[in-house]
Amino acid sequence: MVVAGGTGRSAAVRSGQRDFARLWQLLQPTHTETERVPDDWAEGHFPQVRFTVLWGLSGVGGWPRTNRPPGGDVAVERQDQLLVAGDGTPWVRSDPSPTVEDDDIRWHRAPRSVFERFDLARLLGDTEGGPMASPAAADLDDPVRGDVRWAVTAGALGLAAGAGGTLLIRRAAARREAGPPREEPRQVLIDLDE
Repeated sequence: MVVAGGTGRSAAVRSGQRDFARLWQLLQPTHTETERVPDDWAEGHFPQVRFTVLWGLSGVGGWPRTNRPPGGDVAVERQDQLLVAGDGTPWVRSDPSPTVEDDDIRWHRAPRSVFERFDLARLLGDTEGGPMASPAAADLDDPVRGDVRWAVTAGALGLAAGAGGTLLIRRAAARREAGPPREEPRQVLIDLDE
């Protein structure tokens, strides 16, 4: 799931799609090392987040571990945020375990060539080329201040994840095979007087 930083607009992409491959090249979610960043960034005073990507796996869970049909759950595995330094260098701020409250935040530079080709506006359906037209063209000096933007982003992500999870669960429950597994033969009452 991709959420634009300033607007909260979101889009879902799946493995196998061109946009997914571009995001993978840009954010490099398998990158495990971290680079040193200015102390202000480490304290939370970093440039504006252009967009946030929640990497997840769908189709997880189900019997016997949960009381739900298989394939209805989504596991959030990682959160990456793209921001641009004052010199135009794209940076990725990663939380490898967003569901765990810890201070394991990692930073690395993103490939500039991939960043310049990335079209966030098209991904989010902004055909008018508004303020999201290109991450490279946006104002680079607008720092993120305060927790209001984080609250709005978190609310949008929670709403999108909840709606997506509800749709997945309803779709799984509507299948013909849905229901608890039949581990034992059914018991049938037979009238012996006949």
